[in-house]
Amino acid sequence: MTYDSFDYELDGGIATIRLNNPGQLNALTFRTYEELAELTGSLAEDPGVHVVVLTGAGRGFCSGGSVDGIIGELLKMDSAGLYRFTRLTCDVVRNMRLLQKPVIAAVNGIAAGAGAALALAGDFRILSDRARMAFLFVKVGLAGSDMGAIHLLPRIVGMGRAMELLTLGDTIDAAEAHRIGLANKVVPHDELMPEVLRLARRLRDGPRFAIGVTKQLLDLEAGMGLEAALEMEAMTQAHCMQTADFHEGFRAFMAREEPRFNRGRE
Repeated sequence: MTYDSFDYELDGGIATIRLNNPGQLNALTFRTYEELAELTGSLAEDPGVHVVVLTGAGRGFCSGGSVDGIIGELLKMDSAGLYRFTRLTCDVVRNMRLLQKPVIAAVNGIAAGAGAALALAGDFRILSDRARMAFLFVKVGLAGSDMGAIHLLPRIVGMGRAMELLTLGDTIDAAEAHRIGLANKVVPHDELMPEVLRLARRLRDGPRFAIGVTKQLLDLEAGMGLEAALEMEAMTQAHCMQTADFHEGFRAFMAREEPRFNRGRE
């Protein structure tokens, strides 16, 4: 598959989406959102994709919406047009979160505004030591409620820190992102993609069904009471106990070997 606004590569079950507008720090355009929504919506049905990596070309991860390509045009739109656009941006995040496959954001540089929201929608955020993040929406007169940020950010960094990041719009460096839990790991810049690919391969080689439902339940159970959550977990775990991966995990444990999950599903 080829796209205008990013490069897409599938290698050994790992799909890499690399935003490719380095001259503008991978600023997003209408076309980028359309293509991202199309691709992320299709990944669930692609049996060859087991893990997704999202990153940027050049010095930036994503600097947010293009001033010329998006911001100026939004000022000309009526309310219906504005809603169609904001719904499209949210569809990208929706697809990433509903995808029962791990998504890793490899943040190689600045992730600002919508770029920070895209990183936030990943299941893992691995940052270069050159990376910076900023939820800039208030600095252009918009609410922090953009692309799921208000839903996702408090669950990762806590309500107080989320309020601070979303209402002040300050830029934080990689070390601070890691300190508050926004980054899973920070690595030297030249080691970013090797580290991300090591994680991607580990996830790919793990029990894919179990990892997928774990991601699904982390989202679903956030809005449940205890009894409903326990029932959901009991049903899911009972299902997992019927899978070949569970039997393989037990066999490997008893034999003191590394398990070979997902056999027969390639």
